Amino acid sequence: MPAERKSVQRIGVLTGGGDCPGLNAVIRVVAKAAILHLNLEVIGIEDGFLGLIRNRMRPLSTGDVSNILTAGGTILGTSNKSNPSHFAVGKDAEGRPVFEDVTPRVIEHIRDRHIDALVCIGGDGTMCGAAGLMQHGIPCIGVPKTIDNDLMHTDITFGFSTAVQTATECLDRIHSTASSHHRVMVVELMGRNAGWLALHAGLASGADVILIPEIPYNIEVVCETCAERSRHGKRFTLIAVSEGARPKGGEQVVNKIVHDSPDPVRLGGVSTVLAEQIAARTHLETRATILGHVQRGGTPVAFDRVLATAFGHKAIQLVATQEWNQMVVRQEGRIGMVPIESVAGAQRIVEVDDPLIAMAHAVGTCMGD
Repeated sequence: MPAERKSVQRIGVLTGGGDCPGLNAVIRVVAKAAILHLNLEVIGIEDGFLGLIRNRMRPLSTGDVSNILTAGGTILGTSNKSNPSHFAVGKDAEGRPVFEDVTPRVIEHIRDRHIDALVCIGGDGTMCGAAGLMQHGIPCIGVPKTIDNDLMHTDITFGFSTAVQTATECLDRIHSTASSHHRVMVVELMGRNAGWLALHAGLASGADVILIPEIPYNIEVVCETCAERSRHGKRFTLIAVSEGARPKGGEQVVNKIVHDSPDPVRLGGVSTVLAEQIAARTHLETRATILGHVQRGGTPVAFDRVLATAFGHKAIQLVATQEWNQMVVRQEGRIGMVPIESVAGAQRIVEVDDPLIAMAHAVGTCMGD
């Protein structure tokens, strides 16, 4: 006979990793559906896994999550330095961070609060953290978010569409000033090792050059594109470059190393490097713009509000049926689920035969190759 299922009375919800538009929409539907339809108590965990480590949690009511659908960010706060299995607890004599596995402390806090399961909203780092807790018997449900759109097994994550819209609007504005001043404008977008954001925003804005991590660029090709446009009377060039883009045979540009983070490498600055190289080789006036965190903030677009609500609703359905340790996904237009462990530690990147690459080539966009 199958084992009797344990009664679920209280769930915790957390948002981990970088913030993105749509997080509050998930918190809203998770809390409201759990309270109104499953008669569950909901505990909001502050600042992602850091709240579990520091025991910072609070009950959520339906009133607490009302009127947050359109708000950017997360009412619970978040952290991207708080993996329980690799948490910085101090520094050694030479000032280097000392890491420890504080999972036992997290388990103790979860049990002291009588939390029966966790809804973990986040990207690959959050899913890795959830997978670690699952190994200690904590039931988890994952909800995928990231503006990078790089989580495995889901066609799209909420937050991505809003980031594309924001980045496209920025590129449109830079496009007009590039034309006015006859400049080469290099605009750097987020995305880490995946080029989805730069590719979508670059196509939407009509960028003349799009550089992504998956296709190492030839600087000579990029410079020739700028020079050829100038020779033919098009006295400006708009370049959309992903922060993880790198030249053929070269390395990514690292902005800094955050030593107390489980993922210490912070990319950034490739636009500045490119602008200097283009100016030196072509003698065209060139400027670099790094969009930065503006891409992560603001009100979610309608698509992300609906997608986030659909993801959160599916998460609560999985809680109701006790189908644990699954991450909600969207595949071929349908909401489904995959094991969290199949997502943790993996990254979905742009394949070189992706139809969007062919579309870019078809309209004459230079991809740097």
